[in-house]
Amino acid sequence: MDAAAVTDLVRRAAQGDERAWRGIVDEYGRLVWSVARGFRLSEAQTADAVQTTWLRLVEHLADIRDPERLPGWLRTTTRRACLAVARDHCREQVTDDLEQAAAVLWDGPADDAGPETSAVRHEQQVLVRRAVAALPAQQRALLGLLVASPAPSYAQISARLGMPVGSIGPTRARILARLRTTLETAGVYDAVPA
Repeated sequence: MDAAAVTDLVRRAAQGDERAWRGIVDEYGRLVWSVARGFRLSEAQTADAVQTTWLRLVEHLADIRDPERLPGWLRTTTRRACLAVARDHCREQVTDDLEQAAAVLWDGPADDAGPETSAVRHEQQVLVRRAVAALPAQQRALLGLLVASPAPSYAQISARLGMPVGSIGPTRARILARLRTTLETAGVYDAVPA
């Protein structure tokens, strides 16, 4: 499709022309699906990312200054949507493996920070993971269960780890205090809630 035709479709779609929307989807649907499938997500996750891409286009169509760059915009938006779906899916993993559960950590807010912020965040994540790995196995297991999604009840944690329900909260507090001290010594602040 030539640049004039794309510009016309985008203009008409921005004005609410349903046929123009169908034209955009018909013209670029395969592109969006192709990019999304390249991430090897599940079919449902891929469909979520594709749907998010089209939603972003609806939200930003009037802001597109160079309609001939629409294919690149769609590729970039699809990649970002796939990364968000994959990131969200990783945060929602539920496991029965205590060692795997102990590795589940919140990695901070999702944003489009610059490379310096991303590098600092990555370094902090490495330090947090090392600090958690240095904990005794029972404490790693407890921490993993406390951050699991969905979080098990204290009664379930008690049964799983063989520890009294009344000791879970105080043990959690001691673990977090130990992590806080270790991380502050390493120069990481605000990684462990007070």
